[in-house]
Amino acid sequence: MITVAAAILEREGKILIAKRKKDDPLKGKWEFPGGKVEPNETPQECLIRELEEELGIKAEIKNFVCSSQYKYPHISINLLAYTAEYLSGELHAKEHEEIKWVKPEDLKLYDFPAADKPIIEKIPTFIHD
Repeated sequence: MITVAAAILEREGKILIAKRKKDDPLKGKWEFPGGKVEPNETPQECLIRELEEELGIKAEIKNFVCSSQYKYPHISINLLAYTAEYLSGELHAKEHEEIKWVKPEDLKLYDFPAADKPIIEKIPTFIHD
């Protein structure tokens, strides 16, 4: 099982989500930005690195939200979700087909991988307009 970290970036009451590319095993699914935690790296350090690599932004990682374990046909993951605050940089979809800001109540309208669904359930408890 690999450990993956995900950032819940909130701005003006909306959450940033990213669509996986067509060559990905979970192609077309939406996710919270993040990636695999490398050896000797904390989940928070992973998120700082991944957000810069994938989106071109600097962020401060805030609070742990929840974890979710799931076994896909191609991989088993332990997904750790954290809130994150955008600090600087121009947002670009470098590693995703598309990125967008959506209202928390609209997250259920997007096709997320199974591991991300418990995170969606937690979001209304800490997002405030």
